[in-house]
Amino acid sequence: MKQEDLLHFRSLLHNQLNELLHKADNTLADLIDTSEHPTEMIDLAHMEMNRGFTLRIREREMRLIEKIIIALENIENGSFGICEACGEEIALQRLEARPVTTYCIACKKEMEALEQSRGPQRASGFGMPGVRRADYSALRAQSEEN
Repeated sequence: MKQEDLLHFRSLLHNQLNELLHKADNTLADLIDTSEHPTEMIDLAHMEMNRGFTLRIREREMRLIEKIIIALENIENGSFGICEACGEEIALQRLEARPVTTYCIACKKEMEALEQSRGPQRASGFGMPGVRRADYSALRAQSEEN
């Protein structure tokens, strides 16, 4: 990958990270804010429901933050844009759409097909960061046997 592409993705990822961290800070400030004391039970329930919804969104964003940090580390160590499953370069178009991806589109499609055929219980964890080429190859071979 060209140096200018790496700089572009580093900047893009840093901007996303800063935005997500800013949102997390605002959420924390909102949760700490005790100025609202609803007296009606329905108002309290509504407020708690909104808090729960907000926290679920922030939890997803925290997972994205972790992926962004991994992507930034991959830029530094030279493995950014390399598919963890097949070792080929990930297309720039895919990285533009999802800069935290660690799989090329062909491998990701194949992983999703394997997950669907195996069911959610048997495929849990597969396709998540940490599944390496050897794991993927073993699962592919096992799938072809069936």
